[in-house]
Order: sequence, then structure tokens, then C-alpha cells
Amino acid sequence: MHKDKFGATSVKLGSLKHPKKRYGRITSARSLTRTVFSWRKWPKRSVDRAANPFQTLQLATLHFDGQMEPRELRGKQSFKGKLFFARAGDVVYSKIDVRNGAIGIVPDSMPLIAFSSEYPIYEVDQQHALPEYIQVLFRTNAFRGRINAMTSGTSGRKRVEPQALESLRVPLPPLARQREIVKRWQGAQSQIKDTLVLARATVRKAEANFLSQLGFQNHAATSELPKVFAAHWAHTGSWSAATIFKKLTAPDIRAGKYPVACGREILLDVRHGCSAAPSPKETGLDILKISAVTRGQFDRSERKFAPDQPRLRNAFDLKRGDVLMCRTNGTLAYVGMSALVREDQHDLIFPDKIIRVRVNQRIAPEFLWLVLQTQPMRAQIETAARTAVGNYAIGGADIWRFEFPLPPVDVQRKLASELSRARAYSAEQRKNAEALLIRARTETERQILGRAA
Repeated sequence: MHKDKFGATSVKLGSLKHPKKRYGRITSARSLTRTVFSWRKWPKRSVDRAANPFQTLQLATLHFDGQMEPRELRGKQSFKGKLFFARAGDVVYSKIDVRNGAIGIVPDSMPLIAFSSEYPIYEVDQQHALPEYIQVLFRTNAFRGRINAMTSGTSGRKRVEPQALESLRVPLPPLARQREIVKRWQGAQSQIKDTLVLARATVRKAEANFLSQLGFQNHAATSELPKVFAAHWAHTGSWSAATIFKKLTAPDIRAGKYPVACGREILLDVRHGCSAAPSPKETGLDILKISAVTRGQFDRSERKFAPDQPRLRNAFDLKRGDVLMCRTNGTLAYVGMSALVREDQHDLIFPDKIIRVRVNQRIAPEFLWLVLQTQPMRAQIETAARTAVGNYAIGGADIWRFEFPLPPVDVQRKLASELSRARAYSAEQRKNAEALLIRARTETERQILGRAA
């Protein structure tokens, strides 16, 4: 039997013909190669547009985790290029994103779906391999490395062509062993899913409680903008329909149970960051990147070198209790995103794309950080955001004018503490899920490649 560099018995994937190509198959007793993927002669693999109008087709989206779901057409009435049918149990991969894990099995819930030629479709010969095993196989680090080595095309749009994939030799244990590998992998995935569900539910519950304690209802985010809606002229502070709609559907900042104060009443200082060009070499002073803030948590590791001048150190220093806000970004959801500086930061300043906010005794910094991320505050931020050269931006003048719910300081600290604890627990659960995934991948790869633990 053929022994490849993985030290395992392997077979060639075989004559993996794309549905638009001629049916073919390879069997060779001499080399012991066997066809893992094969085709039945089914004439309707290529979609006949005359017999199947676009509106009657179900297209699908293939995610990096291998899951498929119906694709939202969002009013699309046509599709350029050829389409091909896939049936439940078929293996489908993305030429561009298979290196990221985009290979999956058409689920029973979608018995007949259509893909473009960017998604080769294969029917597994189940005398030799399980579709679930093939999916797991190509998600291992060893085979993703081999797939990455065979990409072709321009940078950023590299493709794995069917001919290259079809030439791979793969470890193919007996079907009973394949079932065992798949069962263990799916069990680990179920455990990971449960852990992530718990992490998300914990945060959602805590965030809903945070809003509820302020007297607001937690409105579910609307994922799709309606085609038509009405708005009073007073609400059209922005020409963005999405922003106006979000403002209309977000809780009214004045409808809460506590008084409202504008920024001028509770803030001491609002300052834009340093506009000096970064230094090409280490100087002893660093400057934050915008990514130090946009995730909603302060990340000191996101930084680069800055020119070391006393003037810059004094003007743009970072102290415990500073709240940083993203001033500008191409993604509206990142504009105004906040992060809390918990300790004095030595040899570190902030850039002009970040705004530093310092508070007076009427508002706790940790409360300001979290309340800025709530729906009522996001509505104000996104309404104030202006666009220029493809970026959205707010300024210090906007922050001075923003209105904030203002419970007593002890209530602010209590609410912030509860939400922070829930977020910390959720982050720990996500780390646990990541560790489970790494362990599952390692163990599965050992089982597939026949390596000892």
C-alpha cells in the first residue's frame, strides 16, 4: 500500500470531476488508488434556467465552520454565470475559502440547492468514505497546509482549483474507523457549541439587565432595513437611512428612570489624539493603534513606535480612569466604540483617530465606558457621525453634546461591576471553547494520520 509523508495508508481522491465537466472515474488495482468522490449520471446537475427560474432556486451560504444555511437574496432577481445543483449529502467547498475551512456537507434540511462554479460539488463514494469524514479530513491543519500550498490566482483571491484538490492522496481508514473519528469530532464540536452558547447568553442577559436597571427595554437589533419607513423631520439629523431607522427604533435616552446629563455637565476633558507620524524605529515611546479600542476593551499590545518628545508625552498621556473612544473608522459600528484604561500607562500615547475622555465626580469612568456601548448611546453616536472619503467620524464637540443617563455614582459602579463580571466570565468560557477546539483538532489529526498521542 502507498505510504505518504504522513506515514499512513492513503488513496487518491480520484477523478473528481466538477459537475460541468464530463463524468469520469479512476480505479487501479495496481496502485490501489480508489475513487473517494464519484458521480452518478444525473443530467440536472447544471441548472437549466428555462426550466428553473431564478426565483424558484434555493441558493446557500457556506461558512468557514463548514455549516450551510439558505442564502438571503435581498431582492436579487438574477444571477450572472452558471449555477449547479447540489443534493443532501454532497460535499461542497469554496475555491477561495477552503483554506479557511469552507468545506461542508449539504444538510438534509436543504435537499436541493444551487451554487455557482466557485463552489465545486462532489458526491462521495460511500463504499470507501463517509462525507462527514471527508469534511473533517480537510479541516485538519495538515491538509489545510497542503491546500494552502496549491492555491493559485492574484493576492487575496487565491483559489484551490478542482484539479489540484483531486490530485491529493488522503489517509483512508476502514469505514468503522472513519465513523469513530467523526463521532469523536462531532462530540467535541457539540461541547464547544454549548460552551459558546453559554458565553453569549451570559453577556446578553447581563447587558439586558444593565439596560433594564437604567429603565430601558432591550430592543432586539433589526438586521434588515425596511424598504419604506416614515420619520419626523426632527429625526433626520443624518442623511443615512440606516442611521435614521436605528435612531427611531433605539430606546429614547430621556425615557429611562434616571435624570439625563449632557457631556458638558459630567466631563472634564475631551481631547483628540496625537497627529505626529509614527516613528520607523524604537524610541522609548509607543502610540496606540486604533485596534486598541475598536473591540470595546483596552488592548495595550496594539501599538507602534512614536517620536519621543516631552510635548507629546505631556499632551497625550494615558491615566487610570481615562475612557478612549474611536473617532473615525470605515465601519460605522466601530465609531465611538469605547475602552477603559484601568491603570496609568507609561511610555504610551494615543493617536488622532482616538479621543480621550476624562470625567468629573458625577460619573464613574467604568460606567461611562459601558453605557457608551448601549443602544441609546449608539443611536446618538451614529446619528452624529459624518462621512468623508469613505470613513465615518465624530468629534469632541459631539461628545460634549451627547446626553447620558445619570444614576447615583454608587448605582453606576454597581451596574458596571455586574456587567464587567459577566463579560469576564463570558471571556473565560470563550477561552475554554478555544482550548477545546485546539485539543479536538490535535486529537482528530492524530487519529486520521495514525500518529501516537
